Amino acid sequence: MNWRERISIDPNVCHGKACIKGTRVMVSVILDNLADGESYESIVKGYHVTNGDIQAAIAYAADLAEERHIPLEQEAV
Repeated sequence: MNWRERISIDPNVCHGKACIKGTRVMVSVILDNLADGESYESIVKGYHVTNGDIQAAIAYAADLAEERHIPLEQEAV
């Protein structure tokens, strides 16, 4: 999956946040919905995106996860 074909970042659209190309649907909105347990079908219907757009959002997030690290507290043993 080449997410670059489906995701754009334009400073004039949604304050430069990553969006599905040709829309104002932010990648973060799609990911938040998935994290909350929403189905692909629900997201497709509610935001007028495609399954491929959702896959691109996931691929984008996976690439970001490889580049950025969020420090996590270690549990006491």
